[in-house]
Amino acid sequence: MKNLLDKLFFRSNNLENLSSKIKSLSSKTQVLKIFTAINSYSSESEIRYVGGCLRKMIKNEKVDDIDLATNLEPNDVIGILKKEGINYFETGIEHGTVTALIDDYKFEITSLREDIVTDGRHAQVKFSKDWKKDASRRDFTINAIYSDIEGNLFDPFNGKNDLDNGEIIFIGSPEKRIQEDYLRILRYLRFFLSYSKQKHKPEISKYLRINLNGVSKISKERLLDELKKILKPNILINLCKDKLCLEMLKIIFPELKYFDIFNNLNLYAKNSLDNIDFIFIISLLIVDQSDDVDYFLYKYNISKKNQQRIKNIDEFYKNKKLTSKTFSKNKMNEIFYYKGREAVIDILKFRIFKLKKVDNNLIELINNFKEKIKPIMPIKADILMSKYKITEGKLLGTKLKIIEDEWVKNNFQITEKEVENIINS
Repeated sequence: MKNLLDKLFFRSNNLENLSSKIKSLSSKTQVLKIFTAINSYSSESEIRYVGGCLRKMIKNEKVDDIDLATNLEPNDVIGILKKEGINYFETGIEHGTVTALIDDYKFEITSLREDIVTDGRHAQVKFSKDWKKDASRRDFTINAIYSDIEGNLFDPFNGKNDLDNGEIIFIGSPEKRIQEDYLRILRYLRFFLSYSKQKHKPEISKYLRINLNGVSKISKERLLDELKKILKPNILINLCKDKLCLEMLKIIFPELKYFDIFNNLNLYAKNSLDNIDFIFIISLLIVDQSDDVDYFLYKYNISKKNQQRIKNIDEFYKNKKLTSKTFSKNKMNEIFYYKGREAVIDILKFRIFKLKKVDNNLIELINNFKEKIKPIMPIKADILMSKYKITEGKLLGTKLKIIEDEWVKNNFQITEKEVENIINS
């Protein structure tokens, strides 16, 4: 079988460093169990690493997912996983993808396939046993790299060379590839910003622009998923320096306005860049005095928890004149108590990222709240009922809330006299 594959693929046995990384990956996860099960299924069955994990190993990046390709059909893969007692999910079975789960690690296993019909959003596929045809339907040469578990590469379009040379090259006709799936416009931007050492080719720029309207066909879920991959700190810095990529991203996501802040980050922001996440980056790009936050959250399916993070920042900064008192310890205590540690740190970091110069007072506040433990309100309902003879009901709840608010505003302190004044007012 290897002889047959060698005829179909460029086979490399001398890439010792990469092979070592692949073997290391194989030994650190339970992927060997999947390789063994599928390779031993029949004399013809095979499975290979493919795509992103190989691209990341070539570029010395962290591998956070493992994609696999096999010449077996999805139902055969499912049968093998069942037999081996491996948990799985039918994540995209109509397109040939089954996700295996071992020790909380996910392995996406996709059957070799050919695209039969494409409409710019989805493809109807036919499963195949032809590795070359599977490679031919992929978008870029750098994503059509395969490897066996020993680290032997199968690279029919010389994707590794292109990756080494910093070239983002479509497989086949660029315009056809784009029109098969308009999400490839965003994927091109991501890979170009991540790996390119060249300028945009004029014909590629032309195809991207004339097909840009096709992005409107893409589901909001797929767009948001791709945006998460683009808005990574290392890519953002390159994005702000690339006129074409920035222009296209602003057209696709018009709510994202403030990319320019990443051109002139203060020292604290620069040092914190690797530790900020997608939701915080989105906040930096959309929060202002407009309604863009509400529209963005309406438009895209973001979890309620993450929606609230963005809203916390937006509500704090909307229609507010910022002074030193805005960021007083007592004011931050209120946010900390009512909305949590993450909210107050997000609000303070947001301010720091927007400033040209570092404000050490804000940094001190952040450090304070990183360690701060949420206090417990000392005045309980039973105290008001027993000591002040307030009966259970609406009045009790109202007085408790006023006491709690006063306690929070006063740096989590309140005297007995202040309590009595509230009770008697």
